[in-house]
Amino acid sequence: MGNTDMQRVTELRALIAGFLKKRLDDKLDKLRDDDPKRAELHQQFIPENWLANAARRISQIQAVTHSLKPAHPDAKGTSLYSPPDVQPVLTVVGSHCLGNEFTSDVVGNAAALDVYKFLKLEHEGYSLLALSMARDADLATALSNDPAQAQAWISAFGGLAERPDRLASHTLAKQLYWPVGDDPHDDGSFHLLAPLYASSLAHRVYQTVQDDRFSEEAIAARQAKKESKYSARAVREYPDLAIQKLGGTKPQNISQLNSERRGDNLLFASLLPTWRSIDVKPLLGSDSMFPRFNRRPEVRRMVKALLAFLKSDPTRNLETRRRRAEWVDGIIDEFLQFRAELRPLPPGWSQTPACHLSNEVKHWLDPEGVEWAPASEGLPPPTDTAERVSALFANWLNAQLRDPLPMGDPEFLEWRNRMYEQIKAEEREGRHDD
Repeated sequence: MGNTDMQRVTELRALIAGFLKKRLDDKLDKLRDDDPKRAELHQQFIPENWLANAARRISQIQAVTHSLKPAHPDAKGTSLYSPPDVQPVLTVVGSHCLGNEFTSDVVGNAAALDVYKFLKLEHEGYSLLALSMARDADLATALSNDPAQAQAWISAFGGLAERPDRLASHTLAKQLYWPVGDDPHDDGSFHLLAPLYASSLAHRVYQTVQDDRFSEEAIAARQAKKESKYSARAVREYPDLAIQKLGGTKPQNISQLNSERRGDNLLFASLLPTWRSIDVKPLLGSDSMFPRFNRRPEVRRMVKALLAFLKSDPTRNLETRRRRAEWVDGIIDEFLQFRAELRPLPPGWSQTPACHLSNEVKHWLDPEGVEWAPASEGLPPPTDTAERVSALFANWLNAQLRDPLPMGDPEFLEWRNRMYEQIKAEEREGRHDD
């Protein structure tokens, strides 16, 4: 069995004994003191007796990551244990994204699920199932002092996740013919697929959504948003979320994880987006582009969030600078998007008498219109458009934050430089595309 660490053996035995004692106590609490079944239960939960029984019953269940039962509760085909590290890495979201922090499921006889709960016990960050699969010498010794008996039990427990010798689908399972050839009349041009339910992935999705909706941190973040206060925790919403119930009144008949979720399986909305046309109009009758820019909902939201963050007087460190830069970069992105939305307008709109914008702003928003303007009417394009527009943006952002916070030259220079870098990057990208 290899070298053993008696300290680990002792700890593992204590873990096993604690599990059995709790289960025994739970059952004894339901009986009267003079009930003859109490003596029988004491015998059942002697470690040697319970482990022997568990090793026999474990063949009635199987550890899986992909289950057949959600397709139909009476389907008798094969479910699979396929951990993320053996799956191909794809560019789409799937079970391969879970990494090592995934939860395996178990299917089979619900009466044997107590064995799986036993194998989920953890020691030093590893479950007893993982230790059994690795044929851990210390766990084997903790199970029994008889090497042959220990080997038999650890092999039985470790076999919970082994792939069946024969894979089979079932008439009640979902099946589809996938084309692999060119002749639709040839059966050989199709491959029969039997998709399984990604149980481990579904459970991670459920846990994530539950945390985003009901955890104390998420509730505090939503309250901070409601009060226009800063929160390090992002607020995540899941509109039009649907719940698919699996297993009816007996979710344990589907799987252990399905039972833990009370049969709830979440379905994200996959509806087509509702198209909203933006009625873009020329900037006429105003000598500044910022009043309209400031009316954009996302701009108002980000400026409000940045102001709340700065008013919280965060510690002056690298993390604070990073967070502030994230908000400013988001506002800059909106500014560039604002300009992009004006680009489809017919060139020359800035040359009408109703447009009162400065020459550099006209050139930035309507470059073709300025270039096509007659020489007698148009002014020569400025050579420092990016610098002037960046300065206008920095002045505007400072004005949004100045009351009640002190904003001066250092902040002006930072906003201007960040804006200037983005404009020049866009110009380089445009030249590259040409």
